[in-house]
Amino acid sequence: MGDYENLLPFALNEPEIWEYSLYPAAGADCMHDYIATAVAGRAAQTMYPFIVYDKRSKTWAGCTRYYQIELSARCIVIGYTWYGRAFQGTGLNKHCKYLLLKFAFETLGMERVALWADVDNHRSIRAMKSIGCTEEGILRRNGYKLNGDRRDSIVMSILKGEWEERVSKTLQEKLS
Repeated sequence: MGDYENLLPFALNEPEIWEYSLYPAAGADCMHDYIATAVAGRAAQTMYPFIVYDKRSKTWAGCTRYYQIELSARCIVIGYTWYGRAFQGTGLNKHCKYLLLKFAFETLGMERVALWADVDNHRSIRAMKSIGCTEEGILRRNGYKLNGDRRDSIVMSILKGEWEERVSKTLQEKLS
């Protein structure tokens, strides 16, 4: 909860961040609830949230987290990812995803890491494909858009063998 003040400017000044979010955090109360849910998920060991700090600009940039942690199946999902306008398209997301994937596969021993996005969120879909994700399919009408309409979500993933054979190396090359 101590990061509330660091994230609040995004909730107050950048409403477009939440356009495709299943759990938007626009506004002070929503950001408070967003962080409280992340903290509660961490305590329950169902989520592992991160606040993202950009070392280049020496400022807070956004959030991401692991969730749907299934240790017995060695599967995990990366999501709830958002960055402020100034950090979008800078490569910060690619760096964060590399670190999250590396930790998931090489330290936690995961066999599958999934990522989801609204099918209309073309920027996120391009980003997922650019890090080596494979499209698995579409979850139809699995949530709501901000306007109340139902949304479809694309599910993509990387398997441990793909990470070891190509994805890790390709991402390292893109980051260097």
